[in-house]
Amino acid sequence: MRKVLKLALVPVLLAGAFAAGWGWDSIGGGRAAPPASLSERERAFTERMRGVVLDGRFTVETPERRPGFFEDRYEIAGVQKLDGDRWRFDARLVYGDLDLTLPVVVPVLWAGEVPMIHLVDANLPGLGEEFGATVLFHGDHYAGTWSHGEVAGFMLGSVSRAMD
Repeated sequence: MRKVLKLALVPVLLAGAFAAGWGWDSIGGGRAAPPASLSERERAFTERMRGVVLDGRFTVETPERRPGFFEDRYEIAGVQKLDGDRWRFDARLVYGDLDLTLPVVVPVLWAGEVPMIHLVDANLPGLGEEFGATVLFHGDHYAGTWSHGEVAGFMLGSVSRAMD
């Protein structure tokens, strides 16, 4: 009987190991680009985004415009380049009753020296599917557009060092 239980446990353990490996890979675990391989603009972005707060506002424009601005705040522990244009942002999101820290992997493209997050119908763990955003970082500011399913709007704010 013990031998049967051990044999039955092997596929369960293999499936668990596969799931853990897939999850680790999806957040870019263990795949950071070597620091020496980063360009000057990538090194500057990595340093600029360490221990910062994105403190800003957003609008809701569609499907029905809601007047005014709504506050949002993201704490970024750091960013790390993975492979290609993929970067991992270790971000804390506080929105309403939601308060969680996630390793979020997003593409970062470049408009000259200006980094830009560009998401299209992305799935963000714990937050859902169909996220889209184009966000430019310029000096101590960020601005862009966002969408989640049919709801969309604009966002803007400042980038500042986090208070310890």
